[in-house]
This record gives sequence, C-alpha cells and structure tokens, in this order.
Amino acid sequence: MIAAVPTMATATSKARAAAAVAALIVTLTSGCGAPHGRGQEPDAAVSKGPAFAWFRAGAAPVGWKMFGLPDGTAALSVSPEAEPAQSDPGSVTAEVHSPSGELLLYFNATPKQGDETVAAWPEFRLDHLADENGGPAKKLSSRVGMAFLGGTGSCVEDTYTARVGHDYHELACFVEGASGGSVLVVAAPPQDWDRYSPLVQQAVDAYAVR
Repeated sequence: MIAAVPTMATATSKARAAAAVAALIVTLTSGCGAPHGRGQEPDAAVSKGPAFAWFRAGAAPVGWKMFGLPDGTAALSVSPEAEPAQSDPGSVTAEVHSPSGELLLYFNATPKQGDETVAAWPEFRLDHLADENGGPAKKLSSRVGMAFLGGTGSCVEDTYTARVGHDYHELACFVEGASGGSVLVVAAPPQDWDRYSPLVQQAVDAYAVR
C-alpha cells in the first residue's frame, strides 16, 4: 500500500529527494503481512475526544481533481495544486511540491493487495509500517466502521520514521465497496501537518468506492 510524504532533501539535492520518494513508495506499496502488536498506543494528550470527529463523507470541493483506480473500485480526489505522479500499476498517485521541489503533500490510492480488513485495519497498517521500517509507528488515533461514499472503511492516523530516515505523518484508510477494497493514504511531513491537514481531511471525506 502506498502512503506518506517524505521530509524531502532540500532543493540542493533533487537526486536525493527522488531517491527518498522512491524508497518511500517501496515501503508503502510492498506486502503488509506482518505480525501484530508493534504499533504504539496513542498518547493521552492526542487521544482526547472522539477519533476522526471531523469526518463527513461527501463530494470534493469545487476545483478538485479526481483520479479513478484502473480497476474501477475507487476514486481519489486531490487538491487543485496536486499533480499526477509515478505510481505502481493499478494505483494512482498525486503530489504537491514546493517551488524548490520539496514534496509537501502525497495522495495515493491502491487496490487491496493482501489480508486487509475493515475490522483490523489500524493494527494491520501499523504492523506493516513497523515491519518495513524496522521500528514502531506511533498511533495517534483510529476509527473502525466509517461510512464512506459507496462503502465502509476504517482509518488510522500515525507518525513514523522510514528506513531512509525521513519522518512522516499520515492518514491511512482501508475502504470496502461492493466491487472490492482499496487503500487510501494521504500524508505530509510532520512539520507541515497543521498546514495541510484540512486538505488531508477533505481527501478522506471525498474518497469514493463502489
């Protein structure tokens, strides 16, 4: 499954930035069959209040772009400034970059590839991240059984450090419709999360399956 936005190398090293993105995609699109139990529990400070209380499934804002999965199971909506990016076969990806080339916001949708389920998705995602990066992801919040457009899903918000050394803050959701399941990931560098979280939330609200 794909997800996350790396804290990219500065504009002085576009090659290193490209390598970081490539490594991130490998991490997030590889198999997720990892043993359970390595995701950390949420801190008391971030667990107050209902998880994902902002979630309201609905159409994307006017001017947003839509990218459908090739298999027809889902449609990803992205903010106007996002541009299509290289993705694995069967997946769709869009990215927002700064004027200097830094990757600021990452959108991805990928068809179900393994044993993902709505009921166990938060643990599944955290275990996958821990398995791929050699260290635990930090769970901030999660919610199971959310009513998406056309189906039902579960989401987890987490932070983690990729094997390449970059930090990420993401929202990752597994959503099932009548035609199948898919994974949505939207992410940004932790230092930019507050700035971009409204766009992240709107992308989750607008994710549609069938």
